[in-house]
Amino acid sequence: MQRNSRSCYAALVFVFLWFALGGVAHFVFTQAEMRIVPPWVPWPRAAVLASGVLELLGAAGLLWPRTRRFAAWGLFALTLAVTPAHFYMLQQPELFALVPYWALVARLPLQVGLLAAIVWIALWADKKAG
Repeated sequence: MQRNSRSCYAALVFVFLWFALGGVAHFVFTQAEMRIVPPWVPWPRAAVLASGVLELLGAAGLLWPRTRRFAAWGLFALTLAVTPAHFYMLQQPELFALVPYWALVARLPLQVGLLAAIVWIALWADKKAG
């Protein structure tokens, strides 16, 4: 196994765990997850549950080479779609007193890193398929 391949598998494991655990959290901690939904989003409970389902489906899709590319691009789109929640938390830190402000700030560059890892997985899946 090449070093690049190991790095891709490490990214795959990280992204899988990120979305698998995050998807489960949407169902276990639904009320807490609803608090971070910006007020302009209608039906916050439905948004939290739907995004949880999509996270779990995307994580599962990463496990199979045939669905990996599609799942990665879907998770990329989902990650972009939920980014407004991160900005909302940063703009209203007083509503999220249990989260240190530095963690709210750190979420944005972490989001960029997560997006980069997802793209890397999608491109790797394309390369392996081709």
